[in-house]
Amino acid sequence: MDSGNNEVVVDFPHLIRVYKNGRVERLFGSPIVPPTPEDPATGVSSKDIDISPEFKARIYLPKLTNSTDQKLPILVYYHGGGFCLESAFSFLDHRYLNRIVAESNVIAVSVEYRLAPENPFPVAYEDSWAALQWVGSHIEAKPGFEKEPWLVNHGDFEKVLIGGDSAGGNIVHNLSLRSGSESLNGGIKILGSLLCFPYFLTSIDFKEDSLPSKLWGFVNPSTKDGVDDPNINPFVEKAQSLSTLGCSKILVCVAEKDELRNIGIKYAEAVKNSEWKGEIELIDVEGEDHCFQIFDTETEKAKNLIKEIASFIKKSCV
Repeated sequence: MDSGNNEVVVDFPHLIRVYKNGRVERLFGSPIVPPTPEDPATGVSSKDIDISPEFKARIYLPKLTNSTDQKLPILVYYHGGGFCLESAFSFLDHRYLNRIVAESNVIAVSVEYRLAPENPFPVAYEDSWAALQWVGSHIEAKPGFEKEPWLVNHGDFEKVLIGGDSAGGNIVHNLSLRSGSESLNGGIKILGSLLCFPYFLTSIDFKEDSLPSKLWGFVNPSTKDGVDDPNINPFVEKAQSLSTLGCSKILVCVAEKDELRNIGIKYAEAVKNSEWKGEIELIDVEGEDHCFQIFDTETEKAKNLIKEIASFIKKSCV
């Protein structure tokens, strides 16, 4: 008899499959790669660190040019993958973070938040918030807290930004809202929030049987509102007001061929029309698709977008 090892109970073709015995098979993503003491293409160094007993992060340090005590902005980054795929340790994200860190001259903390379905929503949010709090804890560390030397020696805690792609962009939005009503350790403030191709949905733009809608129900099985859950739909009436976003500047990136493009533009317009006091920019890349700059960092348009992201980071820290 089949013990259930091979009986599929959830199947998103080419993305993820769940078996009756609980086994999860991820079909999309790039291989896990180790950190690099010095990336040959960019000179960026990286290593893996423990944020808590539950999850880790990969931290990146650009090649220092001025002095050994050079202080740099800190970017806390959240990868994409629909809350159930990819990794901070994947080849694609590792290569991308090397490029971002080299171009922006920042220290980056790329968070390996726990994934659904093994860790259903809102675990990804809680891990992501805990990682941001971990950064702030370096300022007023409690006894027993193990500080990360790269942050202590080279991090400028007055210049903290958060960023992410796709589901990571959604995380950035929700953390920005939370930081508007809850204090962060050490009194750190978010200077800039970077949302690339953010994973937002609405019942107007996406039918219940669309892939993005079904994927949201898969990672957040307890939701009662479907794609009108305020965590995925920032426009619904019961969503927290966009005027309470706890950051100073926002950059939203969208792409012409991305099915999430129109919602990204709608989000930028809604923030601009709210009573939020910060500055928001929108970049709309012609002829490209979802997260194109991660899948191939070497195209002309990818290089241009990475430069524009770096420019936003630098402007946010002035």
